[in-house]
Amino acid sequence: MKKAFVLFALLLCASLQLHAQSDVRGRPQFGERPKLVVGIVVDQMRWDYLSRYYHKFGEGGFRRMIDGGYSFDNCLIDYLPTVTAIGHTSAYTGTTPAFHGICGNSFWIDGRRTYCCKDTTVMPVGSDNKKDGCMSPVNLLSTTIGDQLRLHTDFRSKVIGISYKDRAAILPAGHSGNAAYWLDLKNRQFITSTYYMQQLPQWAKDYNKLLAKNKEFKEVGKDVGLYPLAGHITTDMAIAALEGERLGQGDETDMLCISYSQTDVIGHKYGTRGDHTDEAYLELDKDLARLFQALDDRVGRGNYIAFLTADHGAAHNNQFMRDNRLHGGKWLSEDVKRDLETYVSQKLGATRNVLLGIADYRFYLDHDGIAAQGLDLKRVKEVVVEYLRTCPNICFVVDFEQAATAPVPAFLRERMLRGYHFHRSGDIIVVVDPGYYEHGSWSSPIGTTHGEWNPYDAHIPLLFYGWKVPHGANSSEVHITDIAPTVCSLLHIQQPNACIGTALNF
Repeated sequence: MKKAFVLFALLLCASLQLHAQSDVRGRPQFGERPKLVVGIVVDQMRWDYLSRYYHKFGEGGFRRMIDGGYSFDNCLIDYLPTVTAIGHTSAYTGTTPAFHGICGNSFWIDGRRTYCCKDTTVMPVGSDNKKDGCMSPVNLLSTTIGDQLRLHTDFRSKVIGISYKDRAAILPAGHSGNAAYWLDLKNRQFITSTYYMQQLPQWAKDYNKLLAKNKEFKEVGKDVGLYPLAGHITTDMAIAALEGERLGQGDETDMLCISYSQTDVIGHKYGTRGDHTDEAYLELDKDLARLFQALDDRVGRGNYIAFLTADHGAAHNNQFMRDNRLHGGKWLSEDVKRDLETYVSQKLGATRNVLLGIADYRFYLDHDGIAAQGLDLKRVKEVVVEYLRTCPNICFVVDFEQAATAPVPAFLRERMLRGYHFHRSGDIIVVVDPGYYEHGSWSSPIGTTHGEWNPYDAHIPLLFYGWKVPHGANSSEVHITDIAPTVCSLLHIQQPNACIGTALNF
C-alpha cells in the first residue's frame, strides 16, 4: 500500500507540474498580455518553402518558429486577386478587399487610377523624394490589429511598420500607427511621411548615416531588392526601431510589423528555383535569427509573440514547367486588351477604347467614356464577356454584378466576391488555366508572378511563436483573414472593425 501511495503521489505531483506548465503556455488569462507583438510577412513566400529549405535552415530562424512554435499547415488566401498590398492588408485587418478597400497595388477608384498608398496631402520626411515619399494609409477603409491595440490602450501602445516597400510598411501599421518606414531607393535612406511625423527620430537618422556608408548598398543602389542585402537592411532597421523606441519595455503591449520584400523582387526576376532564390531564403533565415536574438536580449524570451506569414505565393516559371512536360504558359493581357477593343469597335461601333485598363485579371470599363459614346454599359459588358470567352487559356469569365448566379464553382465565386469592392475592383474578372499567369514587365523570362486562386499563389505559411504558444501543427484549412482575430483574441482586445476571420486555437 505504501508503494502504491508513493507512486500515486509521484504521479499526482507530475500531473500538477505538467498542468502548471500548461497554464504558463496555455491560453492567456484576462489582463495578461505579452510585452510585444511581432508580425512578419515574407513577400511571395510559398508554403512549401518551409519544407524545401528546412534541413538547410539554421536553428535560430525559421526552424526556431517551426520546432518551438505552432504551424498552421493549410493556410489559404480566401479572396482574389492574390497580390502584395491586399495580402499585407488582409493579414492585419482580418478582412478582404470587399471591406478594407485595398484592391491591388494599384487600382481605379471610380475611374481614377490610384496607387494603394499614394497621398498628395502629405510630404516625404527624411528625403525630398516626392514620388516615393508622399504616402499614407489614406485608401485603407478598415482598422488593423495595431489600430485596435492602440484604441484599447488609449493610444499608449506603440505600433511601427518597417519594410523595403512603402505599402508593406504602411498598410500593416494601420491608420493610427506611430510610424511606418520604407526605403527611398533614390537616396538610399529609410523615410516616412508627414502623415506620421515632421522629422525622423534620432535613432532613424543615426541608422540612415550608417546606410550612407554601406559600400554594398552604394554599389547595387536601386537594385538592392535583388539581393539579400535588402533583408539585412530591413532587419537592422527593425532592431534599431526596437532599441530606439524601447518597444516591449513599457507598461503597454507594443507592436512591430516587419515585411521582407527582397524575396518578391528576386522571385519576379529569377523564379521559384535556382541559386538566387535559395540564397534569398537561407540569408533571410539568418536575418530572422538575428531578429529573434535581439528580441530575446531586449524584450526577453517568452515575453513576446511573433507570427510569420506571406502576402501571397508564386507560380513556377511557365518555361520551367513546359521544359519538364508540365502545363503552363503566359497570359498576355495587353494583347487581349488590344484585340478586345477591336472586337467591341466592330460589334458596337465604339469610336474609342471602352477599357480604362486591366489589373490583376480584372477589367475596368470606362463608364463615362462609354456613356459619352451613347453606348449602353450593360450591352458593352455582354460583348466584352462574349469576346473573353473565346480567348484561349481563360476558364472562367465573370461580370462582378452577375457573380452570384455565374456558372462558377462556389469556392471560386466566394473568393471573387470577397475581393470585389464596387468602387475599386472593376467590372469583369477572368480566371486563367492552371499554370498560366499574366506576364508583364515586372517578371523576367525566367521569373515568376502571382495573382490567381491556385495553391501555388494562395497557399502560404502561418507560424506562431513565443508567448503562450505551444508546440504543434494543424492541417485543417484556415485563412489569412484568421490571423488578426487570433492575435486580438490572445491580447483580449476587440477585432478590427471589418474583421470576417475566425480566431484560431493552438
